[in-house]
Order: sequence, then C-alpha cells, then structure tokens
Amino acid sequence: MKTRETPVVSVRKRPQQARSAQLVEDILEAAIRVLTREGARRFTAARVAEAAGVSVGSLYQYFPNKEAILFRLQTDEWTRTRALLESVLFDTSRSPADRLRLTVREFFRSEYEEADFRLALDDAAPLYRDSPEAPAHQKEVRKRALAFMKEALPDLAPKKRAFAANVMMTTLATLGEQVSNEARSKEDVDAWAQAIGDMLCAYIDKLAVTG
Repeated sequence: MKTRETPVVSVRKRPQQARSAQLVEDILEAAIRVLTREGARRFTAARVAEAAGVSVGSLYQYFPNKEAILFRLQTDEWTRTRALLESVLFDTSRSPADRLRLTVREFFRSEYEEADFRLALDDAAPLYRDSPEAPAHQKEVRKRALAFMKEALPDLAPKKRAFAANVMMTTLATLGEQVSNEARSKEDVDAWAQAIGDMLCAYIDKLAVTG
C-alpha cells in the first residue's frame, strides 16, 4: 500500500517589510475569493495568483503549494476563534453562564456570516489535515475551553471537566455549521444560539450539582 505523503503546509518565508506583508495579505484575500467561488476541487495556486494580480513565482516565494495557502486560511480562522473565546469566555465582568451564552451567539453569527467560505474550507480540509502543524492549533482552542470549564466547574474532577469542555466545543462546531447552512436570517441564528446556550448552561449547572 502506498504511504500517503504528509502535506507541506509551512510558509517558505515570512514577510519582513510592509510591501511584502501587503503582498501576502493580497494573496490571502484572493485565496478566500477563489475558494469561495471555485470550491476546494478547483482551488489552485495559479488561480489565486491571477486573482491577486501577482505572478505565480511571487506567490511561491511565500507559499510552497496550494495546501500551504489553504492551511494558512484555516489557521487564520482558528486564530479568530481563539480570539473570540478569549474576549468573551474570559471576560470576568460577566458570569460564566452569560459568557457561555454570548460565546454561542457570537460564534453562530460568525459561522452564518461566512457560511460559504467556511463550507469551502471544510471541503479543503483533507488536503492539509494530516500535516503535523494541524493538531497544535486545534489543541490551543481546546486548551482555552478547558480553562473556562475549570473556572465554571472548579470542584469537578479533571477528567469530567475535560469531557465537558469537549462537549461544549463539539456542540459549537457541529451545530454552528448546521445553523449557518440552514438559518434563513440573523434572527434564526440568534434563536438557535439562545436555545443552544440555554442547553449548555443547563448541562453545566447539572454537573455543578451532581458532579
């Protein structure tokens, strides 16, 4: 059996000057447009370069292949998700329950507003998901979810807390995608978010009592 090659998704070099940074930004913005318009199967470095108005050679200075571009788009999305978790879940001026409900709402809204792009990005995941860099980024998101659960459920056993964090993240990811595809309006999204937020808060309240 032929061994599946591990995709190379690391950037070749990082921009050091403002002009180079702008070039990379233009490439990434073009990549979003191409991925959303053409889908994962028709996504190529050449199409991205054409959409960005640069040569393929200029693109390859920073990204060795289309997998590296797609992985950068994915890691940027993961970074936004982590930023959302940090800005809402760790806002100690609110109660844990209020923070969780707000997180669900904001996450569902972001999924809805970028539904076409996120769906195309999910379709592209097989191209880079076996790379060694992928688990590290996913681990960071789960690390933040676990930190929130430690605050919300300080007396719960660590193993159960880890399971609760996994339930929260899986629920957000799975239902967020479904809602973004099926909701007909922002009001629909918010209705779903309220229902799921209430459900997760009830789950946490039960764990706090029963352990």
